[in-house]
Amino acid sequence: MDAVTRAASTPANTYPYLPEESRLEMPEQSLRDAGAGFSSLPSAPPRIPARRAFVFGVAIALSLYAAYEMYNVLAVGGLTTLETVVLVLFVILFAWIAFSFASTLGGVVAMATGRTRILEIETGTPLPALSAQTALLLPTYNEDPDRVLSRVQAVYESVVATGTIAHFDVFILSDTTDPDVFIAEEAAFLALRARLGNPRIFYRHRPKNEARKAGNIADWVRRFGGHYAQMVILDADSLMTGDTLVRLAAAMERDQGVGLIQTFPVMVNGTTPFARLQQFAGRLYGPLIAHGLAWWHGADGNYWGHNAVIRTKAFAQCGGLPVLKGPRPVGGHILSHDFVEAALMRRGGWAIHMAPTLPGSYEESPPSITEYAARDRRWCQGNLQHIGVLPARGLHWVSRLHFITGIGSYIAAPLWLLFLFVGILIALQAQFIRPEYFPKTFTLYPQWPAQDPVRAAYVFAGSMGLLLAPKLVGYLAMLSNGAMRRAFGGGVRTFFSVLAEIVISALIAPIMMLIQSASVVSILSGRDSGWNAQRRDDGTLPWRDLVKRYGRYTLFGCLMAFAAYEVSFALFAWMTPVIVGLVLAIPLAHWTASPGAGRMLRRLGLLNTPEETHPPEILTRANALAAEAAPHEARGLARLLADAELLEAHRAMLPAPTARKVGHVDVALVVGLAKLEDCTSLREANAALTRQELMALLADARGVDRLAGLSQAA
Repeated sequence: MDAVTRAASTPANTYPYLPEESRLEMPEQSLRDAGAGFSSLPSAPPRIPARRAFVFGVAIALSLYAAYEMYNVLAVGGLTTLETVVLVLFVILFAWIAFSFASTLGGVVAMATGRTRILEIETGTPLPALSAQTALLLPTYNEDPDRVLSRVQAVYESVVATGTIAHFDVFILSDTTDPDVFIAEEAAFLALRARLGNPRIFYRHRPKNEARKAGNIADWVRRFGGHYAQMVILDADSLMTGDTLVRLAAAMERDQGVGLIQTFPVMVNGTTPFARLQQFAGRLYGPLIAHGLAWWHGADGNYWGHNAVIRTKAFAQCGGLPVLKGPRPVGGHILSHDFVEAALMRRGGWAIHMAPTLPGSYEESPPSITEYAARDRRWCQGNLQHIGVLPARGLHWVSRLHFITGIGSYIAAPLWLLFLFVGILIALQAQFIRPEYFPKTFTLYPQWPAQDPVRAAYVFAGSMGLLLAPKLVGYLAMLSNGAMRRAFGGGVRTFFSVLAEIVISALIAPIMMLIQSASVVSILSGRDSGWNAQRRDDGTLPWRDLVKRYGRYTLFGCLMAFAAYEVSFALFAWMTPVIVGLVLAIPLAHWTASPGAGRMLRRLGLLNTPEETHPPEILTRANALAAEAAPHEARGLARLLADAELLEAHRAMLPAPTARKVGHVDVALVVGLAKLEDCTSLREANAALTRQELMALLADARGVDRLAGLSQAA
């Protein structure tokens, strides 16, 4: 009996919390194995080599021209050692900018010609019929359960509205380690199923969250993957409409050679200036970038870890991640698993596509610089880990380029910082060190540090032009579309929003440069990033914490300003964009994290997006459900033991006991059971048990029984 038949024949109140297992082998992949090969794919768009030649040709031509101009700036009196370092750094960093600009030009071509519509995924047409089963997977880790489940309900109701719910099952895959959140998750799950009267939503909690999110998904694939032709991965802040999900599933059914289709998620729900800034920039400039990537990536695309549909069989065959050799943090389980999974699937002969024209895919942004930096620290470690994956045999060269791009996005920060320092040293050399006009080695002409200031100004203007060009093109594209222009609030108001985005981003940039540089140094020196839950709405911190976190950047900026002014006013003026952002780091971090400041920007009509002025139905529904959720008076263990129905369900959802390996001891469980022997009341147990021990007890039938006994004796 298949999953659809079982669901239809079983009453909702007796339906199990997990379906019958249908195991799927998911072997660990070898990085030394060349794989099955990556010959041309039927779903690859035509003229991909020409598109790639255009992107790389433009990037190389711009980089060579900039290198020539910068050489002429510096080589007025011959290159000194410091000037040579500046030239090399400039060429590397400019090439990075030029490559992004060239990809954006590809996006202009793609949007003008409509050449990024792939796999017959069209909106505005009748929904296609489905024949296979799709699993919607929502991994969660210490997130607010009511918020997460409100999104699950909104997505589920949207799928129901399409009339195809029989082809979709929903799984909440919990890796939560906080006992209070764990119990609240189970209670919210039961309440959700009661509200919907639906047996098609399942919940699984993993007692040991090995390999983090990648291990969470892999565990599901190995246990239940055989039931489902494809799976859609959602994040805790994800939303996808039923229309979008049906079209993605149908596209996978039509083309059996496609392994993954990545949507372009639009950021929503931003309340603070920082979140609204990310939201506005992503909405106005993001589509251009996404179309450019899809245009020249073709069937060799990438995976961003969520809001994507994946062929389960392809993922099982190719997505089993190896453990990288070497000590943590570079070694160990792969953190940024998505890039690696896409590369291994492409190595296995599966097409990886991006669908930037498909709407109905949403996510959220961190509310503050602090929260963004915490997430970015994990991404930094994950991307630097890709240094160990880059030499893997058999990878497509575009997949290797995805790794290089991810690594470079973080290495760029310390390179910019080094470029800045060397520029200061050159200024110091010119101001305080007497040139060696006649060195000991014989030369026809003396050498001294000298630059061409006029040409330098042109080089600087050109570099800034390439950085700002995607913003200008995105704005012009918005102006050319009447409906989109009105949705953004009009051309004039959006123009001022673009200016605000540029100014605020420029102020934040030097802070992020230092944060990312410190992250790179910290990771390479052996410090792990950890794995913490993310704050979603309010990013404010007490002033004491702000001073502690950002005071160092303010001090650094003040020292830099003093040193630059002592050298020359010209140097001080040149460094002003960097200095101002650092000196204002503390108030900037406070203001950009304030929901009140975000509301003020909205009242002024700045940084508005179409989804904010005209919210999609699924977003409105999810927010309304989250707002309706009332906090429960009892928390954690007290809530579990006071609710007989919840306790019974908790026992039913416990994982089946497995045979213990010889010599393997769950220390937290053993110690927790031992501590309970000395406890006579629930209060004593709460005082004696650590969070890890309580989680181990809650995941074990013996531990639950003993805890329940304590509650009766309390």
